[in-house]
Amino acid sequence: MIDSDDPAEIARRLAALRLEHRDLDVAISGLSILAGHDDLALKRLKRRKLQLKDAIARLESALIPDEPA
Repeated sequence: MIDSDDPAEIARRLAALRLEHRDLDVAISGLSILAGHDDLALKRLKRRKLQLKDAIARLESALIPDEPA
């Protein structure tokens, strides 16, 4: 996913993923209100949105510094 430990690079990637997540949200809501929408396409968009949510959570976790025990 991301090879760099650079916080700036992680933040840029995080912003890109959040933007894609929002775009998918709009696409999903638009597709779901259409009569006769494609269920398979809707499921794929929702699955991708969940993958993005997981990736965002991992990157947010990577930005939090480890605390010594």
